[in-house]
Amino acid sequence: MSLEQALNTAQQHIADVFDHYLSELPVNKKDTLHQAMAYSLTNGGKRIRPFLVFIVADILGLPTKDVSAAAAALEIIHCYSLVHDDLPAMDDDELRRGKPTCHIQFNEAQAILAGDALQPFAFEILATAQQTDAVKVKWVQSLAQAAGIVGMCGGQSFDLEAENKQLTLIELENIHNRKTGALLSCAIELACAAKPNLPPQEQQELLTFAKNIGLAYQVRDDILDVISSTEVLGKPQGSDVKLLKSTYPALMGLEEAQVKADSLYQEALEALSRLPYNTQQLADFAAYIVKRNY
Repeated sequence: MSLEQALNTAQQHIADVFDHYLSELPVNKKDTLHQAMAYSLTNGGKRIRPFLVFIVADILGLPTKDVSAAAAALEIIHCYSLVHDDLPAMDDDELRRGKPTCHIQFNEAQAILAGDALQPFAFEILATAQQTDAVKVKWVQSLAQAAGIVGMCGGQSFDLEAENKQLTLIELENIHNRKTGALLSCAIELACAAKPNLPPQEQQELLTFAKNIGLAYQVRDDILDVISSTEVLGKPQGSDVKLLKSTYPALMGLEEAQVKADSLYQEALEALSRLPYNTQQLADFAAYIVKRNY
């Protein structure tokens, strides 16, 4: 299966899983909050985080059904973060994936509530998954840590404080390792947790891959914010410049930023080369990250 086919399969599977879980909620589906939650989960997206969960599980010999709940919960946390990230108090964006952001489609209060409701929804899915208690506890712990103050939320906080400031490359990398990298690494952890007898060194190599490709993803995002268009990105182009944020192109220059992305890509491939599995799809995914146009 090609990378494009694998991504499409993951996108369709996670869409089906979302439809299932949303339909199971014991509320009126016409309620504004339910509609705002559904809107935020089903308005497209690359779904790279659940894709990583699925592909790593496959590499480890695990069926997709064993990790579907984990992949769904992870993507729900990502989606909630986008709802809040787009709010006027944060990045104040009106477009997400080429469509009105949640607070534009509904209103600011409902968007806040949608994000608030999506968080416990993710953990409810983990708690009720068809898995052993030990795996579910590990899933909850990993996702909570990746989403919280030591992970994504902490990174977002530092990112907000960094507006109108000149950061060092080390400070910028720390923000992105938490804001973006934490959930990508969590995708690896969730898949690995479903195989308790996995050798620790193999999990570490997969996490090294995730760390490098997560940072490469953000470097490429920074580059695209400079060279791409709103139509291609599906979100406002130049928003980092508008908010006076430190970015890799701003600190290193556009050409050196691409060199940085390529270097991270090579380090990710080196980690894969040390694994006793067929990791070609992960290698193809890494190439996609550093070459994508949106």
